[in-house]
Amino acid sequence: MLMVFEQESFAFGRFLPGSLLPGPLAYSSRTDSFITVSSCRQVESYKYQVLAFATDADKRQETEHQKLGSGKRLTVDWTLNIGEQALDIRIVSFHQSASSVFVLGERNFFCLKDNGQIRFMKKLDCSPSSFLPYCSVSEGTVNTLIGNHKSMLHIYQDVALKWATQLPHIPVALRVGCLHDLKGVIVTLSDDGHLQCSYLGTDPSLFQAPIIESRELNYDELDVELKELQKVIKDFKSQGIWPMTEKEDDLEVSAIVSPNFDSVSQATDVEVGSDLVPSITVKVTLKNRVVLQKAKLSVYVQPPLVLTCDQFIFEFIEPEMTSTVAFSVYLKRNYTPSELEGNAVVSYSKSTDRNPDGIPRVIQCKFRLPLTLICLPDQPSKSAVHKLTIDTNKSPVSLLSLFPGKSWLRESFSALGLACGSTHSGLVSGFANQSDDDQVNVMGFRFIGGSQVTLLASKTSQRYRIQSEQFEDLWLITNELILRLKEYFGKQGIKDFSCSFSGCMPLQEYFELIDHHFELRINGEKLEELLSERAVQFRAIQRRLLTRFKDKTPAPLQHLDTLLDGTYKQVIALADAIEENQDNLFQSFTRLKSATHLVILLIGLWQKLSVDQIAILEAAFLPLQEDTQELGWEETVDAAIAHLLKTCLSKSSKEQALNLSSQLNMPKDTSRLKKHITLLCDRLAKGVRLCLSTDAAAPQTIVMPGGCAPIPESDLEERSVEQDSSELFTKHRFFMEESARPDVLALQGVLE
Repeated sequence: MLMVFEQESFAFGRFLPGSLLPGPLAYSSRTDSFITVSSCRQVESYKYQVLAFATDADKRQETEHQKLGSGKRLTVDWTLNIGEQALDIRIVSFHQSASSVFVLGERNFFCLKDNGQIRFMKKLDCSPSSFLPYCSVSEGTVNTLIGNHKSMLHIYQDVALKWATQLPHIPVALRVGCLHDLKGVIVTLSDDGHLQCSYLGTDPSLFQAPIIESRELNYDELDVELKELQKVIKDFKSQGIWPMTEKEDDLEVSAIVSPNFDSVSQATDVEVGSDLVPSITVKVTLKNRVVLQKAKLSVYVQPPLVLTCDQFIFEFIEPEMTSTVAFSVYLKRNYTPSELEGNAVVSYSKSTDRNPDGIPRVIQCKFRLPLTLICLPDQPSKSAVHKLTIDTNKSPVSLLSLFPGKSWLRESFSALGLACGSTHSGLVSGFANQSDDDQVNVMGFRFIGGSQVTLLASKTSQRYRIQSEQFEDLWLITNELILRLKEYFGKQGIKDFSCSFSGCMPLQEYFELIDHHFELRINGEKLEELLSERAVQFRAIQRRLLTRFKDKTPAPLQHLDTLLDGTYKQVIALADAIEENQDNLFQSFTRLKSATHLVILLIGLWQKLSVDQIAILEAAFLPLQEDTQELGWEETVDAAIAHLLKTCLSKSSKEQALNLSSQLNMPKDTSRLKKHITLLCDRLAKGVRLCLSTDAAAPQTIVMPGGCAPIPESDLEERSVEQDSSELFTKHRFFMEESARPDVLALQGVLE
């Protein structure tokens, strides 16, 4: 109902047709009209005279016949359908422009004449919150301020955007005024009641630099001053760009993994079959030395491990405060993660005298999750497809000493009779007679929702064997075995313990995982192309049907509706296939990372690589945390390995001069990548040093027996290199320096 008051007295009230809810209302003094937007999404104009002499609101119950006979029926002056609800209406009249009606819609901005005709309209990119037509700077145009829900303020001259600026809040009301003789102040009101006065532009500077008196330059004094400044700069650079302090002085971060599982598992929405999924609690403690604001803790684990909460915010308002947060970790999907190591990263800003806004800093703390979180005891398997043998230089240790715990003990002894009664040769023959309870030489593991892994230890040959049906599942058990062996001998004070690998490098199994991952990437690309084609077809059929429906003379559809329905079903099926392929690709990438970790570990044990050299291999083989169609693992790793082959693993300076392509594209196949990996192993076997220091760029001065093959430039040369490499890994031909140790030469003879 529209009510009109004269002073304090109620004059009359009118029910506007189609106005279920009140919309924005404005009065035009030029035409003596009220302009509003009804619930029909129409801009409507009512003359005041018509409103005054129409039927009163309290008499609206009279019959239609009486209304028609009275001659006082409410009629609209003009209407305009804008197709959306209006947020605000403004009527402005400037001396340089005609009177206009401005309507701000939900998606468009309209400018109307007094008679309802559209003068212009503008489609907005973002949902508006308020607007204000404020002036006319040129004849026939109007400047308008429009605020939106992205906290932006746009200034339009008619439909042309003249300026855009960022506000600290969403403006719900706008005005332009003059404050303290400063014209053009923009006053904005936020949704939480904050008022802000802003100003666009700058005042002209009236300062003029004084004329400098010309004087002769003393070059000797300038030279002395320059040397002093250079000395200051050099001393400052030696200390670092920022005043360096120990990160632990500002903030200490520690993580503790609970020794026991949660009494009530926190695992939700798991997809691992019938196995009960445990969860374990990790506590991260932060202790600050100085005042720190908004320190953000982010926790990362390898999928499919998930966290109950991975983001935390801290406010250290006082020094020497201690804050502790706890979260649970559990396995969500039915495949194994590539690592059991988690990372807690804290980012914060520290204010200094030189930089009061704060210097961004990051400190991290790593923690290791227990193997039992993703693995269960199981019966050992007699046979397996994939087997690895790790050699040590110390007597074998009972597996109970390495894997203590009642659960491992119970399951291992229950399956011991099966393993001891077997007629395995080699390593397993040493396990046949188990009499002492403290000597267990076989253990079985089963990953939750995954495959089985068997660990065998020999009594006489100082060897451990790991075997499984899946090649990538060997990684976690092998790595866990080596870590526990080092920890076991370290507690006994033995410092010369070492592991080695003298078997055949499992490149063929590794290449099968690479091919499977690359095949899923190719399938994803084909599915996306097919989905694009079906989407184009779907839109074309829609256009055909729309043309038929708009035609005044109906024509037969010619089964276009059936074709539209079939195309729609194909689009949905292809979208589901793409989602399934992406899920398989993610799992394949996780398994590929596990296999890559295993290959790097075996190469390090095989060639006795240092920690820095293993870090180089990890940077080359594991450059990505996520795999996408735009940037995939294959092309990235191929470029990294090619760089190593042409720098530190090169034979001559001619190879080092070759330039690599700066653009990474998805390859047609994986043959080049597999040949580069084989060539890298071949170069390492021939004694080429893996190093990224400056002296590594120089040609190798030590000539190894057998020499180093150059990077193949043709398919024929690559084929010969591949044959040499296959012969190397099948016959265990190891090229060593002339000063090779006798024990290594003896081991080579045993292996051959």
